[in-house]
Amino acid sequence: MALIEKKIVVKNRQGLHARPAALFVQIANKFDSRITVKNSQDAVNGKSIMGILMLGAEKDSEITIEIEGHDAELAMSELEKIVTSEE
Repeated sequence: MALIEKKIVVKNRQGLHARPAALFVQIANKFDSRITVKNSQDAVNGKSIMGILMLGAEKDSEITIEIEGHDAELAMSELEKIVTSEE
């Protein structure tokens, strides 16, 4: 079972709030893998809207996404697109 971890700078102008957070969680829940999102202080379940919002990830902040499971590579690819999208 794959475990991948990647540091990503949030490029979305809204950070990971409201719509981008909801989209992140919606995509994360399509995968079987365990998804954890971390900032410098906290680690939260990537499939939890409340968890993602609690991170308070602003534009240009750095988060770490850790994914463990058989579909980890595909999950990372899709979630990274959301975080790095500037929309």
